[in-house]
Amino acid sequence: MRCQVSVLYFARSAELAGLRCETLSVPREITSLQLWEEIVKVHPRLAVIRDQVVFAVRQEYVLLGDQLLVLQPGDEVAIIPPISGG
Repeated sequence: MRCQVSVLYFARSAELAGLRCETLSVPREITSLQLWEEIVKVHPRLAVIRDQVVFAVRQEYVLLGDQLLVLQPGDEVAIIPPISGG
């Protein structure tokens, strides 16, 4: 079963994806790594930041890996790459 989620792109991820937000259809039950792979299928250029990216799902940080996510229609998924400061 799939559901529509809002994907928000920040900083470098927005540059690579070419947009700041979109709605994607993804499986309701999915690991965080599988979710990343679904997003990279749509935006292959994001693959270069894979080892640096963190998700926020419903405003909770999630590392890429085997963590199972149970998504609801309309959930918000934020792609947060490292942000350099100075």
